[in-house]
Amino acid sequence: MKLLVTGGLGFIGSNFILNVLKNNSGFKIVNIDAELYGSNHDNLVDFRNSQDYEFVKGNINDYDLMNKLISRCDTVVNFAAESHVDRSISNARPFMDSNIMGMFTILEIIKNQKKKLIHISTDEVFGSLESGSADEKFRLNPSSPYAASKAAAELLVNSYIVTYDCDILVTRCTNNYGPRQFPEKLIPKTILLANENKKIPIYGTGKNIRDWIFVDEHCDAIIKVLLNGKSGESYNISASNEVDNVTIVKKILTLMNKSTDSIEFVEDRPGHDFRYSMNSSKIRKNLNWTQKINFEKGLEKTINWYLTNKNWWKNLDKKILDQTPWKI
Repeated sequence: MKLLVTGGLGFIGSNFILNVLKNNSGFKIVNIDAELYGSNHDNLVDFRNSQDYEFVKGNINDYDLMNKLISRCDTVVNFAAESHVDRSISNARPFMDSNIMGMFTILEIIKNQKKKLIHISTDEVFGSLESGSADEKFRLNPSSPYAASKAAAELLVNSYIVTYDCDILVTRCTNNYGPRQFPEKLIPKTILLANENKKIPIYGTGKNIRDWIFVDEHCDAIIKVLLNGKSGESYNISASNEVDNVTIVKKILTLMNKSTDSIEFVEDRPGHDFRYSMNSSKIRKNLNWTQKINFEKGLEKTINWYLTNKNWWKNLDKKILDQTPWKI
């Protein structure tokens, strides 16, 4: 099977490519990536010269290029997205261009070529939940420009399934963590700041809750959907591991033998959702997926990766470690 992976130099996309090529036979992958701030060729250095892997620099809004690449592949796996809430608050336009118009470009092509699409979405489309967990039929209620752009993409997807009978599957996942995550996100940001003995900023009271899943587990679930998922269906991917932000930071500091005195509560970002939660019983029952890595073990693996791969992050712009990046 030949896959076109969009955004494959980013965090989840690159880990997906590594997972597929290392653990599954019979796959070839073409990776298209625009090489923006979160992209890193070092993520896929192990397969740089592999005959099963090809990289193409390009933007998913480039219709002619995408039309050519999709014609060469069996299935598109769409990771390409602007994904950081803070960035969407300071400037929403790139999120509309990538997450909505990019999705539209892909949909038009797979409609015409009769190709299969796996679209990677997020739990943030459901918005903040006071109680309970969202299943696949839960109403979309996004809060941030980022979440709204992903929800809009899902609505476009649904319209192409209903109107054009397109072969599309949607996955939604909770917060990912693990190796190769761009350090603007909470866990790698905390690791890097703690390593430099700097203050660790936490928004508001630090009680905001997310469900955390190790990135390899997410990739395993996507492969399950790719191989055995039902066309036209969506699948929630969650770990039943809901933890508040201050607890996560304290766990990281403890594992790194650092004092929790470095924690500094800072101004909360606008519209900060309090809690995300999804019910993933569908993928567990129908596709026999389950996660195997507990949170503490996953954190240990993540910390060790960043501390032993300092060349990967040491030259990044220090602005990404700012206390309140949504103001930049």
